[in-house]
Amino acid sequence: MGFVVGIWESLDPMLQYVILSTFKILIVTVGVILTVAFSTYFERKVIGGMQARVGPNRVGPMGLGQPFADVIKLLIKEIVVPTASNKFLFVIAPLLSLIPALATWAVMPLHPGFVIADINAGLLYVLALTSVGVYGVILAGWATNSKYALLGAMRSAAQIVAYEIAMGFALVGVLMAAGSLNLGDIIAKQEGGVSNWFLVWLFPLFIVYWVSGVAETNRAPFDVAEGESEIVAGFHVEYSGVAFALFFLAEYANMVLISGMTAIFFLGGWASPFEGWTFLNGIPVLSFLTEPGFHWLFAKICFFMYSFFWFRATFPRYRYDQIMRLGWKVFIPVTIIWIAVEAVAAWANVGPWA
Repeated sequence: MGFVVGIWESLDPMLQYVILSTFKILIVTVGVILTVAFSTYFERKVIGGMQARVGPNRVGPMGLGQPFADVIKLLIKEIVVPTASNKFLFVIAPLLSLIPALATWAVMPLHPGFVIADINAGLLYVLALTSVGVYGVILAGWATNSKYALLGAMRSAAQIVAYEIAMGFALVGVLMAAGSLNLGDIIAKQEGGVSNWFLVWLFPLFIVYWVSGVAETNRAPFDVAEGESEIVAGFHVEYSGVAFALFFLAEYANMVLISGMTAIFFLGGWASPFEGWTFLNGIPVLSFLTEPGFHWLFAKICFFMYSFFWFRATFPRYRYDQIMRLGWKVFIPVTIIWIAVEAVAAWANVGPWA
């Protein structure tokens, strides 16, 4: 062990930084991909339980091998590229949807002291990358050279733009409360227990951000871009095999991302909900509950992921005009009004501004 430490200390500091960053990237990327894979399994199990069905139960114990069976099936299926399509854009579009969803995790603080890139403009980085994903959808619909795919792409683009504005305004409220664009600082501002979480002081913005996140990922009840009964499966109608799988990998990766960002911006990230409960420190079995850590962030992400599944099993699909009205005429005015309320609260030195 001492020999390994000696070799490590003899390396150039820049090389040490590159090795550590690569190691962190591998941990986060593999973790996100495994979470995405098993999200498909748990979605079918959760919705099956709600609808009195069994769900996956054939591949492996309790059906846990089903995500791997799905991957193998999609890998060996043929990728059909339409003759009249723009072949380069047709192939690159799924990657444009997936890569931003994975790259955003570079600035996500997962544990005290663990973040790949602790940049001061982390919030701007998140907003920039989450806005890039729409290009993959638009290019997929356009490059296919099919009117049905293009119709689905246009519907999706209009929906994403409408809710992107509401999400941006909601994050302006978070920025005003935290006084920093750094995600680690945003979490630190919420230390001290549940009463200090932005969920309490920015509850309307939390609702807007969370529902907008559901719409942003094209999930039910906002999945009009993939309304099979209306537009023949939407922008990815001509995709097959791995190219088809990448779009759904991007969708679930975005679900995990939205869940993680909601937890960081409004629920204190890796902060413990029992922080400040000093009497727990005297109970050896329960003292760990007051400690911050990745397990709390993971638990919050799991709660929001469960909510995604719950919504899909519960609500009917919205009409397109209802989705647009909610985004433009309800959410955007609500965020603007609450930002004004925040300005008054900051002037009066109450809440996070005290």
